Amino acid sequence: MRPESGTEKVSFAIFALVCVALLFGGLGFFFRTSLQPYQPQNTARAIIEVDRGQGPGAISRQLEAMQIVRNAKIFQYYGKFRGSWAKMKAGEYELSPSMTPAQIFDIFASGVSVARPFLVREGENLYEVADAIAAKGYGSKERFLKLARDPKFIATLALVPPPKTLEGYLFPDTYLLQRKMTQEEILRTMVKRFANAWTANDDQRAKELGMTRDEIITLASVVEKETGAPSERPIIAGVFHNRLKKKMKLQSDPTTIYGIWARYRGNLHKSDLSDPNPYNTYYIAALPAGPISNPGIEAIRATLNPAQHNYLYFVSKNDGTHEFTSTYGDHEKAVAKFQLDAKAREGKSWRDLKRNAASTPDKKAAKSP
Repeated sequence: MRPESGTEKVSFAIFALVCVALLFGGLGFFFRTSLQPYQPQNTARAIIEVDRGQGPGAISRQLEAMQIVRNAKIFQYYGKFRGSWAKMKAGEYELSPSMTPAQIFDIFASGVSVARPFLVREGENLYEVADAIAAKGYGSKERFLKLARDPKFIATLALVPPPKTLEGYLFPDTYLLQRKMTQEEILRTMVKRFANAWTANDDQRAKELGMTRDEIITLASVVEKETGAPSERPIIAGVFHNRLKKKMKLQSDPTTIYGIWARYRGNLHKSDLSDPNPYNTYYIAALPAGPISNPGIEAIRATLNPAQHNYLYFVSKNDGTHEFTSTYGDHEKAVAKFQLDAKAREGKSWRDLKRNAASTPDKKAAKSP
C-alpha cells in the first residue's frame, strides 16, 4: 500500500475542515432561522391557553400547529437551554407569528394573560352578576354567591367595617378579567373599585344624614332601580328620605322583587306585597335588610345629597320619568292619569320597551309607591 504524500494529507485536512464548516454553518443557519420569527410580516394574533402542569412538548407542538413557531423541537430545546420552561406561568396568551421564540417565552414568563372585558351594570344585583360570571366561564354561580356571603372572605377585603354580604359593593364598571383569575380575585377587584370610589367625605356626609355606609348603599340601590332618568335620582332619593323621616313604608316594588327573587317570574302579585320578608318594603316600615342591587356612583351621590322638597309619592309617567306629589290625594290622581288609563300606558312604558327588546322577563321593573 502506497503511503500518503504530504499533499494528499493537506488536501484531506482541507476537505475535512470544509465539511465541518459546512456542517456547523448549516446547523447555525438552521438554528438562527428557527429562532427568528416564523413569519416576520404576519402580525395576526392567536390565543393559546397554557394549563398548569402542561408539558413543554405539548406546548411546543401546539405552537407549531398554530404556525406561531417554525419547529417544535427546536423551540422546546431552546426553552430548555435558556431555562424558560421553569419560569412559565399558566394563563391565556396572545401571540403572533411575528414574534421570536425569545419574545414568546418572555410573554409566558410574564403571566400577563389576555384581558377580557366584563361589565357590571348599574342596578344589577348579585344574582345577575353571578349568572354572568358563570356564563363567561369564571366558575360556578353557586360558589360566587357563597363567597359573596362568606363573612371570613368579606373580612379580608378593603371594606371597614365589613358588610354582611357583597350585594351593593360590586362596583358597576367594565373590568378586564383574565381567564385564569379566581372568583376571589374577581370579587376582590370589584370591591376594591368600590372602596376607591367611596371617600372619607362620603362617610362624613352619611353621618350628617344619621346613616351608616351600609344604609346609604342600601337606599342608593333602591334609588338606582326606581328610575331610568338620571336627573330624577336626587328627587327620588329625597322622596325616600322624606318617607323614612316620617316612618312611612317605602313601598318600592324592586325591594319586594328582590325578596322573592328565587320565584319571581316577571310580575308582582297582590300576595307578594304582603310577603313577610325583610326586603318587602310594603310589609316593613324601614329600609330593606340590605342592598338590593349594585348602585352606580351617581345613585350613591344622589342618596348622599338628596333634593330638598316635600314629595312623598311618585308614579311612572310611562316614559322613564315620574310624576311627583306631596299628598296621597294628588298621588291617587296621578295614578289614575298615568297607570289606570290603559291608553296612557300602551306602548309607552320604557320598561315594557326594554323588556320587549330583550324578549325576557324584566326583573328590574318597579311600581312606584
